[in-house]
Amino acid sequence: MTRDEAFFQFLLRMGDNTLILGHRVSEWCGHAPVLEEDIALANTALDLIGQTQMWLGLAGEVQGEGKSADDLAFLRDVWDFRNALLCEMPNGDFGQTIMRQFLFDAWHSIMLGRLMTSSDERVAAIAAKASKEVAYHLERSGDTVVGLGDGTDESHQRMQDALDYLYPYVGELFASDDVDAEMAAAGIAPDPSGLREEYDALVGRVLDEATLTLPKSRFAHKGGRTGQMHTEHLGHLLTQMQWLQRAYPGASW
Repeated sequence: MTRDEAFFQFLLRMGDNTLILGHRVSEWCGHAPVLEEDIALANTALDLIGQTQMWLGLAGEVQGEGKSADDLAFLRDVWDFRNALLCEMPNGDFGQTIMRQFLFDAWHSIMLGRLMTSSDERVAAIAAKASKEVAYHLERSGDTVVGLGDGTDESHQRMQDALDYLYPYVGELFASDDVDAEMAAAGIAPDPSGLREEYDALVGRVLDEATLTLPKSRFAHKGGRTGQMHTEHLGHLLTQMQWLQRAYPGASW
């Protein structure tokens, strides 16, 4: 694997995370429990899709085959996506959506903080812009986890159920492979395994305040970041997200 090949894979991972999670969050538009949440979730989705445009746009540039961010978003199939499995998990109820967002936001904020000092100026610039948005995402999702976790008996149970369901997908965010080793050696991105301690401390503080208990098992589902194995949910998501391009190939307006 050359450095450019590893760089391309890294950029796909960053862009696919925000693309798939952004689409998931957008599914709440018009369906959130209250108007304020509907607007907040829509804005979060827009932020994530905007970040996708930057990551996948740079990926197309690095690949050197003339592909745009739209090409990479709409003209790839399931096995070509490199998002973490956590991002493709279904929305479930509102509590599950917020827990998924918090678990991702915590990782995202730490990763972007490290990428701001990347040896690649383009990566550092994207991270600097995205980190401002993600700081808000993390504050909002963390506060909502606390509010619901330490709320009524029902809201507490729903949040605990969401945590139990989603936490086994967290470990993949910190799994390292040859792509990560190449990026770390080049100073472009950190080794994700080195982010775990800071992540655990951040998540632990919020969950303690939310009176929620982390599952004891450290079992981790994996395969999304490498494209080896996605869940059944990603295929269903792509049939919706890519429908227009598949129905009318090459259409423009």
